[in-house]
Amino acid sequence: MEKLLLSQLLCLLLSPLIPPIHTQRSNQLDELRRLGLGNVVNVPFFSDVPQRNYDFIVVGGGAAGCTLAARLSENPNWSVFLIEAGGVENIVHQVPLLAAHLQSTASNWGYNSTPQRHACRGMPDNKCALPRGKVLGGTSSINYMIYNRGNRRDFDAWAAAGNPGWSYDDVLPYFLRSEHAQLQGLEQSPYHNRSGPLSVEDVRYRSRLAHAYIRAAQEAGHPRTDYNGESQLGVSYVQATTLKGRRHSAFRAYIEPIRSRRRNLHILTLARVTRVLIDAASKSAYGVELTHQGRSFKVKARKEVILSAGAFNSPQLLMLSGIGPEDNLKAIGVPLIKALPVGKRMFDHMCHFGPTFVTNTTGQTLFAAQLGAPVVKEFLLGRADTILSSIGGVETLTFIKVPSGKSPASQPDVELIQVAGSLASDDGTALAKGANFKPEIYEKMYKDLTLTQQDHFSFLIMHFKPASVGRLWLHNRNPLEWPRIDPKYFSAAADVENLLEGIKEAIRISQMPAMQAVGTRLLDKPVPGCESYEFATDDYWRCSIRTLSYTLHHQVATCRMGAESDPTTVVNPQLQVHGMRKLRVVDTSIIPFPPTAHTNAAAFMIGEKAADMIRSEWS
Repeated sequence: MEKLLLSQLLCLLLSPLIPPIHTQRSNQLDELRRLGLGNVVNVPFFSDVPQRNYDFIVVGGGAAGCTLAARLSENPNWSVFLIEAGGVENIVHQVPLLAAHLQSTASNWGYNSTPQRHACRGMPDNKCALPRGKVLGGTSSINYMIYNRGNRRDFDAWAAAGNPGWSYDDVLPYFLRSEHAQLQGLEQSPYHNRSGPLSVEDVRYRSRLAHAYIRAAQEAGHPRTDYNGESQLGVSYVQATTLKGRRHSAFRAYIEPIRSRRRNLHILTLARVTRVLIDAASKSAYGVELTHQGRSFKVKARKEVILSAGAFNSPQLLMLSGIGPEDNLKAIGVPLIKALPVGKRMFDHMCHFGPTFVTNTTGQTLFAAQLGAPVVKEFLLGRADTILSSIGGVETLTFIKVPSGKSPASQPDVELIQVAGSLASDDGTALAKGANFKPEIYEKMYKDLTLTQQDHFSFLIMHFKPASVGRLWLHNRNPLEWPRIDPKYFSAAADVENLLEGIKEAIRISQMPAMQAVGTRLLDKPVPGCESYEFATDDYWRCSIRTLSYTLHHQVATCRMGAESDPTTVVNPQLQVHGMRKLRVVDTSIIPFPPTAHTNAAAFMIGEKAADMIRSEWS
């Protein structure tokens, strides 16, 4: 009965994304009212009819776009128009444990890569899933909520590459401006702020396996650290963009609190910008063309058009508008306005899913069977320490050096992301589907763990500085068709070797006394396609790395920032498109090198810093 009720509740909560049959929805509403929870599914709708003119038009309501729109609209004399292709969050977006489920909804653009020669062999046609948020809040509304700024050397390298004003000392104040930290033991840290709009907190639900792993990592020589503080190297419980155990997205942090009182901020959701309007003679952007509910609109910007549509959609819009590689635009029949290397370079952090370890504990691993109606009700009534507050199962992060890494001594090469579960946690459904894994991966490796409810945990092994460089281009001039995305994962064999060494370190930590005290041992089910190699040998793991490939939404550099004299760059350090007027790109596509971090925190920082640059220019 509890499982049936949970299914009804989740179906209802997902209903704005996956519409149910009317009578089924009515029954589910009755069930929620019986539990006293009838108000939890109210979803706001943002649909300001476009005016003809605004001071600023911001295209894309992700972390950078929401931050920018909120900050620019602080000036009551400026009108700001924020345009988002997706809809608005509902309660299910706020449930951290359901992050994987959001990958299979309309809140994800649903991009896939082109077939990969060297990676994603566990996916149909070797196509990697490339999740990106299509909702007000962007990828911050569907990701795994890990808050990780990066390494001092990352930003100092940006500045040294021709981007004055982007050193670590320059950007740290903008990270701090956005942050409202509630982190135990770090209340007095100068590396954290407690008054910004974005909540960053400890995940209040932690399994015994997480505690055992933290002790084991220390036994293996990894110090406890605040990875957003003085030094990244070491092990830590994860810091999350959640507020009292609920997802705190860009929408929740920056837009929802001001929406009702900012008359100068207009927001349009479910609207698709099809191109930037540009005067070819003056090379000046003056507005955008968009479609909404079957109607076409042209909206003009008195001051600037700002693209914050993300690492895939911002370059797509530039190219549709005549700014990009000359050969690509000529091939698809778009008149060239400005030749720039848009999309010619792309970096991403490709991970390995696994290894997985079983333990002799009970009740410490995330399984769907644990999610009874009482747990759902407690969460909806405000408890912050239930299993539903786990950020997709992620519990700890370890930042390590590896022998083949080429980063300086103070800069990690690999991150070990420890997760309280695996594909078995949701019976091989949402997580496997979101990663685009073939069904046989779950059936042959993980199904027995589901059947036995065997406690276990897994790692995602992530390499920070890949040598593999991908690209993005347009196949035709249809603005509603996806760009073609070829990350070229593992085309540099050194990337595989870095991950292999990360796997070996995870296994070494598992052999420490604290992990052996809970009976930790390696799950010895071979990866489909790798059975010809002796299990757990180097060649076996190399095969596994190329099969169980997994990306974490960290694509950067498609609109790379740098000096105009650098032929690989698209925007200058003020984020203005080279050779253009009144046109900027403000999102993670401008990041010039793969960062030693997840990219969501950087997106907020970029939005905050861009707002200051724009205010300085126009005030």
